[in-house]
Amino acid sequence: MSVLEFIMGNTLAKTAAIDFTIQWAGWLVAVLMKTEKFYDLVGACTHLYLAYKSLEWSGKTSTRKQVQTGMVMTWAFRLGLFLFTRILKEGKDRRFNQIKQSPAMFLFAWTMQGAWIFLNLLPTLIHNSKEKDKPISTRDYVGWGLWTVGFLFEVIADYQKSSFRNNPDNAGKFISSGLWSICRHPNYFGEILLWCGLYISASSTFKGKEYLSAISPLFTFFLLTRVSGIPMLEKSGLRRWGKDPSYLEYLKNTPSLIPFFR
Repeated sequence: MSVLEFIMGNTLAKTAAIDFTIQWAGWLVAVLMKTEKFYDLVGACTHLYLAYKSLEWSGKTSTRKQVQTGMVMTWAFRLGLFLFTRILKEGKDRRFNQIKQSPAMFLFAWTMQGAWIFLNLLPTLIHNSKEKDKPISTRDYVGWGLWTVGFLFEVIADYQKSSFRNNPDNAGKFISSGLWSICRHPNYFGEILLWCGLYISASSTFKGKEYLSAISPLFTFFLLTRVSGIPMLEKSGLRRWGKDPSYLEYLKNTPSLIPFFR
């Protein structure tokens, strides 16, 4: 069997090949244009496309497969549209101020996005590749419930922050109201929670090594708490408001990620 035949016949290999091809093509265009404006949009669209294709490749669909795939696609459509609209309005993404000047660093960012997409989708890909399904169980409802709570947290937090920033009276201020009063990064809390929920539901049909796809929510947690999420925003916040007593009080009394738990 040739390498090409293996890739085309294996769902995970085929997904990875398509995923990274899209990201590297996006990187090439982004380097030539020296822009990061469509980085998040490409990531969201890749999620959408591969989630849909995994359901199509599965042949036999089921309620669990449809719900699982639908949740991924709903999240991707909402977040992609939100982030693309935001960057068009703001004109730039501060994360890429230095990175986009270096093709190698920019390639690493696009490659990391490819890895994030594949790992995010891994539980769904494994589940959708199953020929035999199992009846809907309590585990599914728990998973779908967590996804719903996480999705609502993310949507509401993004809406509250956008509304706060759009108010001229809040220029130069930090948000500490709404969901942002119970944790400093409620959108990231929602993001991690919804991927945990999708893993829990998909795992209803897992066996053996397939449970290792728990790396999906763990990788999202790692990225948001150790790499590009909370660390960058916390440093930026300290640079802007580090001498503001009310901001320091907010940091002291408001948990970083999990509401009500410091």
